[in-house]
Amino acid sequence: MSASRKPKSVLIFAAALLLASGGVRIGVGLGPAIAFAEEQMETGEIEQSEDQPQPPEIEPLLAALQARESRVSEREVALENRIFALSAAEEEITKRLAELETAEQSLTAALSLSETANDDDIARLTAVYENMKPADAATLFEEMAPDFASGFLVRMRPESAAAILAGLEPQTAYSISVIIAGRNANAPTE
Repeated sequence: MSASRKPKSVLIFAAALLLASGGVRIGVGLGPAIAFAEEQMETGEIEQSEDQPQPPEIEPLLAALQARESRVSEREVALENRIFALSAAEEEITKRLAELETAEQSLTAALSLSETANDDDIARLTAVYENMKPADAATLFEEMAPDFASGFLVRMRPESAAAILAGLEPQTAYSISVIIAGRNANAPTE
């Protein structure tokens, strides 16, 4: 039985060698042919002609590809326009932000100046009340609202404030004292 198998396996082996040899020869022959064709395409010796008739089954595919290329080109133009518009908008936003920052700095400076001027005015008025005779100042403080009067008395030297409080009606002096004492009662301690 092994004698009949040997001739078959030898035949199969010989056939496989012949097929492999043919494949190698085809592969070796195709390489230079492909390289030659690519070289001819690059140098322009082989031209692809638009005038050559196309098989009818390729026409719909070709039309679809051309339509798609047209849509892609339109989208590309639309995207370029959008990018340009976004770039212009970004520049405008950057410019406006810079203007807003400048305006904010200017407003902050104006508010600071206004606050400083307000504090200066109150300090001058407090000095005027301190330099008045206590009886005359007490008459003025009697007419003021207790909240308003307490603001001036807190800024005065303790001796001047005490002399003015002593000249006030007891009820008015008490109201002002309660406001001054409770001024920081709700302030956080921690």
